[in-house]
Amino acid sequence: MKTSWRSASLVATAAGVMVFATACGQDNTTTPSSAAQNVGATAPAGIGSITSPTASSGAGNGYGADGNQASSSPAAVQPAGKLTVASNPDLGNVLTDGSGLTLYRFDADTANPPKSNCDGDCATTWPPVPAGDATAGAGIDKALLGEVTRTDGTKQLTVGGWPVYRYAKDVNAGDVNGQGVGGKWFALAPDGKKATLASLPGLSVRKDAKLGDIVVDKNGHTVYRFIKDKAWPKVVSNCTGDCLAKWPAVGEVSSDDTKGIVKKGLMGFTRPDNGEKQQTVNCWPIYTFSGDAKAGDTNGQGVGGTWYAVSPEGKLVGAPSK
Repeated sequence: MKTSWRSASLVATAAGVMVFATACGQDNTTTPSSAAQNVGATAPAGIGSITSPTASSGAGNGYGADGNQASSSPAAVQPAGKLTVASNPDLGNVLTDGSGLTLYRFDADTANPPKSNCDGDCATTWPPVPAGDATAGAGIDKALLGEVTRTDGTKQLTVGGWPVYRYAKDVNAGDVNGQGVGGKWFALAPDGKKATLASLPGLSVRKDAKLGDIVVDKNGHTVYRFIKDKAWPKVVSNCTGDCLAKWPAVGEVSSDDTKGIVKKGLMGFTRPDNGEKQQTVNCWPIYTFSGDAKAGDTNGQGVGGTWYAVSPEGKLVGAPSK
């Protein structure tokens, strides 16, 4: 496999007035959708309930291990399989293997040129991921996948040049117990960088355990729709004044800064009350909720029977059928 970097995507040309009118108002139903995929990928069972990261502080054996080996002998080498992207409310987009296990990188390694500095006990705690059968799932640039030859002659997977590992104490799909261990080990983002919320696009999709696929903003906060708004014949926000203070409008987002969102009706409009640009999904105005304290909260769901999370198609999630 040959490693290279993804070239920047071109920004789509803005639609004209006639196209806007055609795109908006085609689907004003409130039926929740269950067909959307998780952050551009079909996640293995269990990924939808990713746990919060647990950072260990001990340097242990000097390789970032915490000093407590998960087993006394190396585990059987597990193939990488089809790599996927999972959304974590604390870390943003996280790279996982074909079984949904979180993948990590080591600060003591190098990416240019690729080199692994994790051997012996370190490789028992942090099993290297073999390169042989690794393939790129949706949302992952296959050009970023590569390999490096380890000291024992085996081929290890690299992403963006960084050697890739699992963590022995991650048992279930979505576990991120290796995040921050020794201050040297970090979950991988799909581009090979360290996973952080800053790596989230302006709008993306998160798999919520109760609501399914819902839209989140660049900070991982849940995005909502107001049932009293309108999308046809023109976009109208009926949340103003005190309402807008409680339900902040999501600012305009470039279409190339989104992932997993249906492009139809994905555009901004100018609010008449304050002249600011607000984003729409399928022409419906979108908001966040001041009562959501952190990424992953859905405290605004169903408030007043008028506020609901948004599906990737712009539909209301969990709203009563009319």
